[in-house]
Amino acid sequence: MRTLTNILFFLLCSTTILAQDAGGVFRAAGSPENPKVPISWNRYYNHAGITDICKKLSASYPDLVKLSSIGKSFQGREMWVLTVTDFTKGKPEEKPGFYIDGNIHSNEIQGTEMALYTAWYLVETFKDVSFVKELLNDKVFYIVPTINPDARDHYMKEPNSPNSPRSGVIPVDNDRDGLVNEDGFKDLDGDGNITQMIRKNSNGRFKKDPNDLRKLMQVKVDEVGEYEILGSEGIDNDGDGRVSEDGTGYYDPNRDWAWKWQPNYIQNGAYKYPFSLPENRNVRDFVMAHPNIAGAQSFHNSGGMLLRGPGAEEDIGTYNADDVRIYDAIGKKGEQLLPGYRYLVVYKDLYTAWGGELDWFYGGRGAYTFSNELFNSYQYFHVKGDGQGFGQNEAYDFDKSLLFGDAVVNWKEFNHPQFGKIEIGGPKKNFTRADPGFLLESDAHRNMAFCIYHAYSMPKLEIDEIAERDLGGGLTEVTVVVANKRMIPTHSSQDLKYRIERADYITLEGAKVVAGLIVENRDLNLIREQKNNPAQMEVENIPGMGAVTIRWIINGGKGYSIKVNSKKGGVTSKSK
Repeated sequence: MRTLTNILFFLLCSTTILAQDAGGVFRAAGSPENPKVPISWNRYYNHAGITDICKKLSASYPDLVKLSSIGKSFQGREMWVLTVTDFTKGKPEEKPGFYIDGNIHSNEIQGTEMALYTAWYLVETFKDVSFVKELLNDKVFYIVPTINPDARDHYMKEPNSPNSPRSGVIPVDNDRDGLVNEDGFKDLDGDGNITQMIRKNSNGRFKKDPNDLRKLMQVKVDEVGEYEILGSEGIDNDGDGRVSEDGTGYYDPNRDWAWKWQPNYIQNGAYKYPFSLPENRNVRDFVMAHPNIAGAQSFHNSGGMLLRGPGAEEDIGTYNADDVRIYDAIGKKGEQLLPGYRYLVVYKDLYTAWGGELDWFYGGRGAYTFSNELFNSYQYFHVKGDGQGFGQNEAYDFDKSLLFGDAVVNWKEFNHPQFGKIEIGGPKKNFTRADPGFLLESDAHRNMAFCIYHAYSMPKLEIDEIAERDLGGGLTEVTVVVANKRMIPTHSSQDLKYRIERADYITLEGAKVVAGLIVENRDLNLIREQKNNPAQMEVENIPGMGAVTIRWIINGGKGYSIKVNSKKGGVTSKSK
């Protein structure tokens, strides 16, 4: 009897742990009160954790979330995609689509949490927030939490530094000496971290900061040094004087996309040919199968930046002035939503990058796309420090004052087989680039809001007007105004230039159409006839915050309907 009582007590406690008693909660503004899927957003999730969250969201919200896979990674892991929309209100493929992914670089981990948080927040607030209801009625989100699951798990489960590995797990001869993986990182002291190696040297250019001995300072030009930096923990196995320069998978999956791609001898990190990596091919195939994708977002780290293309100055002509105005409006809004972040252009403000995902989505698919570089030193103390990236001074002070030393390994002596007596220490792999736990949810929420603003700005088509005029002889003139209530047009300039997607269809059904006309100027009655299939008018573009006007001559005028069908703008209809 006692055993049964203990079992019942355990089950009761387990149930209580899974969901907070609603009677014991007071809702904070902007957060779900009692989520069906409780998730802690102050930590990071490996592939098993991601899978668990995705399955729970789809099981808990079957009318809002569908879980599927876009394919398998190099090592056979599923690449999950969450399709998030109100499935009771129209087909997802007939709504403007917004694509999100994260973690293309294995050490840039928090992009996954940003993507997952977006899916979670949308479904958990759907019943309480009218804005979210309207958004999921009109739009569909395709959310791929990680597009590099193999390397993500390697980064989390194996010894690594904040900067390694950057890419995947396919072996690559990065230093081009004919050998692969002969000189990788090694956790010399077995503490699970790859930190720095330093050695005493009176000719070195560094000394320890007397105010924080964990921190190195560069000495003045007329000052005698105490230490030299040997690099990250490792061994020079190939005898070239460098440590850990040829680690596993040093290709860069963000140089693998089929837009202005360049080979490795021009741009380090490029692999064999565009889409030579299976994970990127999976994304390509999914996106090509979803022509309704009108906007996209990829998450990287770090530096606190909202990036748009082009990645190379040679590609500047791709970004038409009309589209740049839209990018600018979204980017400037992002600076307001994300304090400390800056809206930048890759080639102009950072470096040259060919074959990037950002440029392929826009250049190849005509979808307005941003890459956010998550987190920077501003987030530490909300002041600009020694750089907009991750300043060493701010990082160590932040760790000392707010993390109480949890994120940095103190220097300790080690007898290196090649360098002799050295010291090992420095930031752990979960620090400097990745958000500290208590800041992660805030960063996720603000980046989610940026995605939502972008998605909200995608086309929303409405039939504003249906006007009739009796022409006599049984003929009726029907004039229809179709408006786009949002900033983004149904076709970007890049889309129009290369005819990436078909024209928008505006169709009259239920009456015999004698003639179909595009009204170019209603006041001056300037019209252009479409002689082929006049019942289905083909419109090149419905501009953002603008409208198009169509006119038909029909036999009779009773019981017809107008239907609008745009690949990136969605569908709408109205009956007369």
